[in-house]
Amino acid sequence: MNLIKKMLAAHVAVLALWAVGAQAATTNDDIAARLKPVGEVCVQGEECKGIETVAAAAGGGAKTPDDIIAAHCGACHTAGVLGAPKIGDTAAWKDRADHQGGLDGLLAKAITGINAMPPKGTCADCSDDELKATIQKMSGLK
Repeated sequence: MNLIKKMLAAHVAVLALWAVGAQAATTNDDIAARLKPVGEVCVQGEECKGIETVAAAAGGGAKTPDDIIAAHCGACHTAGVLGAPKIGDTAAWKDRADHQGGLDGLLAKAITGINAMPPKGTCADCSDDELKATIQKMSGLK
């Protein structure tokens, strides 16, 4: 039994020395880096520090309608899934536009979602202008 206590004490001593050494190697900068927030809440209309960095990390500039269609819209609008107007079917898009208040009405429905289509058609980071250009590209409407 005495031998087990000695072996256990040796392990405890090694762990204690390792912990002291690890603590001594940690600087205040290391601690600050571990504790810094992972994000920041920005309020529309107020200055938000670091937003340029976020925009650059997200891919920078504006997305093209073709990029948005390929990533978000094409899955449903290419085949007309659940009654979605097909890309290039100007007559179907015009009929919807006439009932929704024109191109701006279509944009409003795209932003809020309609029927099975979720808000912004799953492109949460698309701007209103990008969505409008994408609708124009898919519909042929001006």
